[in-house]
Amino acid sequence: MAKKEFTLLKEYLYWSFSNLAMAHSAVDKKAEKYIQISYIIRARLFKGLMQETMNVGSIIDDERMKMKLPQICSYCGSSDNLSVDHLIPKFKGGEESGDNFVWACRKCNSSKNRTDLMEWYNKRGTFPPLLLLRRYLKLIIDHCSKNDLLDLSLEEAKNRTFPFSFHSIPQVFPKPPELKLWITEI
Repeated sequence: MAKKEFTLLKEYLYWSFSNLAMAHSAVDKKAEKYIQISYIIRARLFKGLMQETMNVGSIIDDERMKMKLPQICSYCGSSDNLSVDHLIPKFKGGEESGDNFVWACRKCNSSKNRTDLMEWYNKRGTFPPLLLLRRYLKLIIDHCSKNDLLDLSLEEAKNRTFPFSFHSIPQVFPKPPELKLWITEI
């Protein structure tokens, strides 16, 4: 498939979020590859987000999920030496709020430090768990919405400084068997 071309920041972000929904559905079904229904899910969500008949959902859903998940490192699954990490680094403008907090072991927290989530995963040659990525993308979309940035042209966006790594937002996702919903099976 040819690379999708976008002109607006919201198209770029909504495409990533729609790919996430496609991947989540395929992983839930334990699919070996993306099939027609996967692409329909992505297309319908992208269209709905663009037409504002759908939304990415509240971060409250993710907070509820966070409360049900085991208290382990969101990055490696360890339960030792846990602390709170800013998903979007405070140093880069990430908010000091529960929405932006995840559990991290001392080793992962230290390794990630002030690095953007996707940059950190890319350096490690891995892809984040889908539920962690969902939270991250919701925070990014919320930030852009609150700051009236969604209608920026991609050219303008490329020259702006954001609290997240604009260039690291995934537009293409690995095959379903290479993905996990969470760091441990849920």
